Amino acid sequence: MARPTAFSITLALGSAALLAGCTIGPDYHVPANAAIARPQAQGPLTPDAPSADTLTSTQPLPPRWWSLYEDPVLDRLEEEALAANTDLRAAGANLARSAAMLRATKGIGDPQVSLDAAVERARLSGESFLHFETVPVSTLGVGGGSVAYQLDLFGQIRRRVEAAETGHEASEATFEAVQVTVAAQVARAYVGVCGENEAVELAEEAVATAEHMVTASEHLYAAGKIGLPQVTGAQKALSDARARVPRHRAAARAGLYELAFLLGKTPAEYPREAETCRALPELSRPLPVGDAGTLLARRPDVRAAERTLASATAGIGVAEADLYPHVAIGLGGGTSGLLADVGSAMAGHWSIGSMLSWIFPTRAQRAKVTLARADADAAFARFDAAVLGALEETETALAWYRENHNHALDLDEALDKARELDAQSRTMFAAGKLALRDDLTSRASLIEARDAARAAHDAEAQSQIDLFLALGGGWAQHE
Repeated sequence: MARPTAFSITLALGSAALLAGCTIGPDYHVPANAAIARPQAQGPLTPDAPSADTLTSTQPLPPRWWSLYEDPVLDRLEEEALAANTDLRAAGANLARSAAMLRATKGIGDPQVSLDAAVERARLSGESFLHFETVPVSTLGVGGGSVAYQLDLFGQIRRRVEAAETGHEASEATFEAVQVTVAAQVARAYVGVCGENEAVELAEEAVATAEHMVTASEHLYAAGKIGLPQVTGAQKALSDARARVPRHRAAARAGLYELAFLLGKTPAEYPREAETCRALPELSRPLPVGDAGTLLARRPDVRAAERTLASATAGIGVAEADLYPHVAIGLGGGTSGLLADVGSAMAGHWSIGSMLSWIFPTRAQRAKVTLARADADAAFARFDAAVLGALEETETALAWYRENHNHALDLDEALDKARELDAQSRTMFAAGKLALRDDLTSRASLIEARDAARAAHDAEAQSQIDLFLALGGGWAQHE
């Protein structure tokens, strides 16, 4: 009976590896008991909202949600920030690093090829060949190469690649989350600048009215028609009105500087086109919120948490596969000898074979499996937290948006009454039926009502942006 050769043994091992190869560890799927699988996480948002609600719609949120304001200045600011923001640059670098790590991990399964060659002039030791004569000086040559390939019998490599791929997908989602945040920050800063510029104008009107009131009070006091406390009260009102102007100016300037930062510029390079905004941008149609299912699919942080869970699950397979043997096959060959004989048959050599490496599982190695399972459990909890947090943030933002809108409507009604009162006062003053001080008081009340309504609409606009942020829009167009 013929004895098996080294080649046949190696071939048999390789065939067995291909036939018997399996992947150790759990295959990933979204757990059936995950929060995202609950019916409430796939239904409508705010199911108890009034049926006549015209503020929102179930239409899907467009990627460039800021275009709903139909404000070309805001559009330009958003695009510039998404191209130059420093946080996005850092996130992009982290994403590139993640991609490089993924390529390196995939390279583990590639064949390892090596080549070597050398020439040397030397005299070898005679005694090393059991000769007792001096060996003559000679020129020696060496050349060869080898190919080695690790057989992935138990999925050590496949699980590592799976963990790296899902980890990279989590990094992509993290980058998208930064885009969402930057888009909301730009809109919030721009709306703040517009609102504060309008507040400056109202504050300056209030100062002018207060100055007229002081002048009128001083004349009436000189005529003996009012007392000194009334003059002092008018002067105090003027000081209060003047004090509000620099506060709003500073807030507007701070908003411009924040925009410059978000655009990757110095404060001196703040966007001049935003400086002239005097009116809050308004939505052109009801705010599209979609439903809970599309929300969770769109939110980058939810997707990042889910991909992190997938990566942690693959990590269990990595740890378990390390409990099993590692098998590699290799082929090598070359030539060595006197330089004149290099390349000849008598100087050639070759080898083919396989190698099995198995460190019997220790308590430390088994503990790594337990550690990997604990990491996966923690990732599962964070995934549930991301889902529940996304729903909570969105519902909270919706509630604030509705209530701020109602608050603004109430103050709009109060403003209408203040305008009516001011018109009536002006008519009576022109007819000589109302004193100047009373007419000026009516004007001051109108300015206060306008400022209160402005502040309410500013809060409403900011709550819109909070809702857009919670909805997770602002990244799909950059995929």
